[in-house]
Order: sequence, then C-alpha cells, then structure tokens
Amino acid sequence: MSAKIKHYPGTELQPEDLKTGKILSKEEQAGFRYSWAAGVAIGRFLNELKKGKIIARKCRKCNRIMVPPRMFCELCFRPTDEWVYVKDTGRVNTFSIAYLATDASRLKKPLLPFVVELDGASREMGFLHLLGEVDPTPEKIKIGMRVKAVWKAEQLRTGSITDIKYFKPIAS
Repeated sequence: MSAKIKHYPGTELQPEDLKTGKILSKEEQAGFRYSWAAGVAIGRFLNELKKGKIIARKCRKCNRIMVPPRMFCELCFRPTDEWVYVKDTGRVNTFSIAYLATDASRLKKPLLPFVVELDGASREMGFLHLLGEVDPTPEKIKIGMRVKAVWKAEQLRTGSITDIKYFKPIAS
C-alpha cells in the first residue's frame, strides 16, 4: 500500500508583501541578533584562546591529544577524558599560496593558509590558520617548518580563532 503525498502549491511573493511587513527584507533582518552554542569543547577552546592559551582534549585509551578539542574520541568511540594545554608552537603540515580572495577577487599579496600541528598535540591533529612574516614562495615555506603563534594584544582578543593573528616561522 503506497502512501499518497499531497502537494501544496507555493505562494508567489508580491512587491507589496515587503511594504506591508508580510516578509522582511535583508536590511530589516540585519538588526536581529542571533546566538548559538559552540558546545562544550569548542566553547572552552575559544575561551582559552581569549586568555592566550591553547587547550586540547586527551583520550586515555588511545593517548591522543586532540586540537581542536573534542568531547568524543572518533577512534575509540568513547568520551574523551581530560583537558590538557598544548604549546603555541608547532609545524607546518600542509600549505597553499592563494592569490584569490574568498570572493574570487585577485590579491596582490597572497594569503598563506596552512594546517598547523601544535607541539603537545598528537600527530595529524591540527587546524587551518594563516602563515605570516614569510616570503610567499615554495622555496621559503616547507612542510615540517617550525612556527609560533602571533597573538593579538590581550585587550583585543574576543574568544575567536582570529585571536591568533597568524603563525610565523621560527628556528628549528
């Protein structure tokens, strides 16, 4: 026995619908405030960034230290066990030299997105950020290159990944 699906026709919006308030324009919506929860792990991660610290979660079963932190270990299929701090130094896992902005406009000075693996975190645990204070050439940027976070001034931090302005190369 198959279920019958009832289809409802859509309603075409008219210009007067904007004027009468039946729908809101983008300009009117812009004044609304939205909030959402980052969750326990990312919420704590962002709060610690505001303090100039990087926090991770440890799984005692597989001994992984995960950055960004997770409340659940996807290898062991169990909750993670404890909070641990990691250093704001690490190494380049992979990188790109991007002459296109996110809106596809051309850039005179390229962006240098890369994945950083932080000291104290498990291998292949990293996150995307930007490289700075380095020539944007493949000869100057290397996989495995040592880097250190350059933080915003404490009074300018907001609890965002951008509290770290970028990572700069350091001597090995």
